[in-house]
Amino acid sequence: MNYRQLGRSALRVSEFCLGTMNFGARTSEQESFAILDAAVAAGVNFIDTANQYGGRLGVGATETLLGQWLAEDRSRRDRIVLATKVHEPMSDDVNDRGLSARHIQMACDASLKRLRVDHIDLYQMHHIDRSAPLEEIWQAMDRLIAQGKITYVGTSNFPGWVLAQASEQAIARRRLGLVSEQTLYHLIERRVELEVIPACRHYGVGLLVWSPLAGGLLAEATDEPADRRQSESIRAARSARAEQLVRFQSLSAELGAPPSVVALAWLLHQTAVTSVIIGPRTVTQLKGALGAGDFKLEQAALDRLDAIFPPCGRAPEAYAW
Repeated sequence: MNYRQLGRSALRVSEFCLGTMNFGARTSEQESFAILDAAVAAGVNFIDTANQYGGRLGVGATETLLGQWLAEDRSRRDRIVLATKVHEPMSDDVNDRGLSARHIQMACDASLKRLRVDHIDLYQMHHIDRSAPLEEIWQAMDRLIAQGKITYVGTSNFPGWVLAQASEQAIARRRLGLVSEQTLYHLIERRVELEVIPACRHYGVGLLVWSPLAGGLLAEATDEPADRRQSESIRAARSARAEQLVRFQSLSAELGAPPSVVALAWLLHQTAVTSVIIGPRTVTQLKGALGAGDFKLEQAALDRLDAIFPPCGRAPEAYAW
């Protein structure tokens, strides 16, 4: 396993981060625990969750499951970098959501209780809250850091200009500020290259990538009935991009690797990327994904991938005039 520095912090995290969104909702407790054990055994030291995850089991269920795994062996907590998120509605209460200072404090305390830990390594804002002043957000985060409840602050799904705003405010407050941005990024969806990635580079913010296989579009075909790759929306997307995907699959065959490995390896070759979040539902899927860490792409292959999946333009001023 390779490890990379998380933004400009001194913290080092594995190049693959274990995403837990499936845990509980789509993957049983037993299988979830097996995936966690296998990931840690393979050298993964970075685990990402969110207070809203839980699906049909209800919000908070995934954090609760992860807390049970951590409680089984207290030494596990010291070996992992634990990340969770705040923002999404946790109940029908009008204030039980968003990024108000009140909700950030209460949500953090609730996450700590579900996770059965005394601190969170990386506390991420799940989405922007246009009603919350950045001054209020930083006040809340500073307080949590002072209380020892969180160590680092990150964002998720933020636009480049808000990353710049938040970073400038942190500089003015003489704080470390943001260390990571978790974003949608893969061969098909490359818009973050326009402004998000340049902002991250400028301010020393590490890039964490979610949905690296485009919901299964960039993975090998499967007939598994429960697989979301068989959903109507994915089938429609696959049909619309049929020519691209055929070219991609042909290139993958030439390179001697499954399409999913090539797609993950491509992300690891992007210098802005700190860690790729993988969300396996089985131990077999986990092992297949981790294999991409050892797969190297030559420049000729990277150029051919750019030809199949063209970038949106030259960052960061593709549409400036």
